[in-house]
Amino acid sequence: MLCSVPYVFGFTIIISAQNVWVLYLGRMLTGLASGVTSLVVPVYISEISHPEVRGMLGSCVQLMVVTGILGAYIAGIALPWRWLAVLCSFPSCIMLLFMSFMPETPRFLLSRSRRSEAVAALRFLRGPLADHEGECEQIEAGVQEEGLNVSEFKNPSIYRPLLIGVALMFFQQLTGINAVMFYAETIFEDANFKDSRLASVVVGSIQVCFTAVAALIIDKTGRKVLLYVSGVIMALSTALFGLYFKMVLPNPTNSSNPDVWATLNSASPGAESSISWLAVVSLGCFVAGFALGWGPIPWLVTSEIFPLKARGISSGACVLTNWAMAFLVTKEFNDLIGFLTSYGTFWLFSALCCLNIAFTAFYVPETKGQTLEQIEAYFRRS
Repeated sequence: MLCSVPYVFGFTIIISAQNVWVLYLGRMLTGLASGVTSLVVPVYISEISHPEVRGMLGSCVQLMVVTGILGAYIAGIALPWRWLAVLCSFPSCIMLLFMSFMPETPRFLLSRSRRSEAVAALRFLRGPLADHEGECEQIEAGVQEEGLNVSEFKNPSIYRPLLIGVALMFFQQLTGINAVMFYAETIFEDANFKDSRLASVVVGSIQVCFTAVAALIIDKTGRKVLLYVSGVIMALSTALFGLYFKMVLPNPTNSSNPDVWATLNSASPGAESSISWLAVVSLGCFVAGFALGWGPIPWLVTSEIFPLKARGISSGACVLTNWAMAFLVTKEFNDLIGFLTSYGTFWLFSALCCLNIAFTAFYVPETKGQTLEQIEAYFRRS
């Protein structure tokens, strides 16, 4: 609820900005709010959800993110940026209104010895017919004393889930998703599409659809299966995307050219137009593959695997890793293309997607159908 304040103030500053530095200030405030909500929201949802639907509800975090991206794409076609900022200020106000009716999570309340409030929260969340006392006792059995010492990070039940969570966020960004999405219009222009903004809307729609599919099936298939499928699809599609650029680009002699996207202008128009479908199919498959697994699941798993007393600092470390890597990959994307060429960059992303699959196979636990207390017990035993 507090995040609504920097959201609204940030967008108000953006709306009234008269120079770029004021615009930066507004972006910093909205970025601060985005960082906090991306930490708190998955944890809140995982702590209030029933185990049988926690995967679906946790995946809705990413579903709402991609829905917002699609909304920004669509609104950006019709609105100037100031009016776009006006539009973006409304969701935070709606969040403030609706969250005022929501309870605190039962696990947090029990960790503060507020049992009656925890039972009331469970009654609100589960309905009047559920066994509130039984679930409350089950949560109490797993609630440990509040407080975390630095020395406790030597405990495998603390550091193992932290390393897995940080690695999931690290590998999620190494797929190159944010670079691809931020440069989607440029990629479509290079693929010889006249209305690149409309093409971006299509890509955003694919992302929303397949994230919704993932949310519907994740509690049946499990987390690891979707991560495997997602990784394979992304590895193949980025390899094909690299092949497209390899076929349309001449033998590069100026890969250090800072205007790396201009290299496509020297490609053969006939070759470019005849296989432009390959770029579209590759990008569409990549986005669909990401949305099926590596988009929603890292956020879901990192909200599930941490013990209660380490959940705050561990979740913070994971979110920091995610946004730091997102910044780094997006910032260096153009430089990568200048150094490795367009096709080399996408082949690198393909190799990293293969690395994601191997990491999933050896280190990511399956959390389908387990309570948060059972997951915590698993790391204590292992």
